[in-house]
Amino acid sequence: MKRDHSIFVNIIVGIIGGILGGWILQLFGIGTGSGWFVTLITAVVGACLLLWIVGLVTKPKGRV
Repeated sequence: MKRDHSIFVNIIVGIIGGILGGWILQLFGIGTGSGWFVTLITAVVGACLLLWIVGLVTKPKGRV
């Protein structure tokens, strides 16, 4: 997802996104297991979802 954020913001969004992804999967009753690959996919999906939400909230005026 193309965003103009600093490395610090990207790290924070990645961490929060990983937590968000795990929380959402638990809401649907899906366990992430103990494998690193499933945990990585969960974190990536959560981070992308969070970036999408941040993009909706911080959308500059005049951009469609």
